[in-house]
Amino acid sequence: MQTNPLVRRSNIGVRQWVTWTLGGSAVFLVPWTVLLAATLPSETRVQNWALAWIGLDFLLTIGCLLTAVYVSRGHELARIAATATATVALLDAWFDITTARPGADFTQAVASAVGELALAGVCTFLALRRRESSEGTN
Repeated sequence: MQTNPLVRRSNIGVRQWVTWTLGGSAVFLVPWTVLLAATLPSETRVQNWALAWIGLDFLLTIGCLLTAVYVSRGHELARIAATATATVALLDAWFDITTARPGADFTQAVASAVGELALAGVCTFLALRRRESSEGTN
């Protein structure tokens, strides 16, 4: 079966556009990150602190739920949901540890991060595993 040459050209155009956009973003982000490292204060007061954390945990909850539903149904979106959930879990672990005060808060953050990293590992496994070829296999 032959592929339509117009479709092939279209895919190449999209691939080039995405490559240039993401590659350009990566190049831009290097000096931006250096600038932030040199200029951001080590401490700051923030508004909506609780809302930010609740929102992050809500995203993680929704990600776990969607991933579980998609996996149980053998849906192709399971990999995408698992990837997104792993990403949110990694972010949650990062911010737990990097924003914790020394002492008991830090110990609690590390304990939370261990669970979040385990969740990210399971989701990464789900995202990368081979798709099962037949219905009803585990």
